[in-house]
Amino acid sequence: MKKLIILILLITFFSCDIGGEELQDFTVEIMPIESVEVPTEFIIGNTHVITVNYTRPNGCYEFNSFIPQTNGNTRTIAVVDTVYSNISCTQSSIEASVSFEFSVTSAETHIFQFFQGTSQAGEDQYLIVEVPVIQ
Repeated sequence: MKKLIILILLITFFSCDIGGEELQDFTVEIMPIESVEVPTEFIIGNTHVITVNYTRPNGCYEFNSFIPQTNGNTRTIAVVDTVYSNISCTQSSIEASVSFEFSVTSAETHIFQFFQGTSQAGEDQYLIVEVPVIQ
């Protein structure tokens, strides 16, 4: 099994073409969430869409992923954007909305903590939303 994984990794590594084009220079940044669209209640066994709204400072920012952390029925959610630095971008801010699906497997109330940034004192701030589950 280890030999197969190593072989696949080697084939993938050597089949990548990194020459001939200028490489993208980028970083990733955790973005403050401004507002969310969450159902008022969940139905156990169903999947629900949760939408997160935030502002991209300029056109060099692009949605990358969510960072979810789970602790029991509490979920901490952050948005990560890729920030490109070697391209020309629009300089105006952009309102953005991204969504994820949440499958309800527990009958307990779910608590979501959406990352809103860091205070001047260095403390993380969250928008906290509690969603009850019905059967």
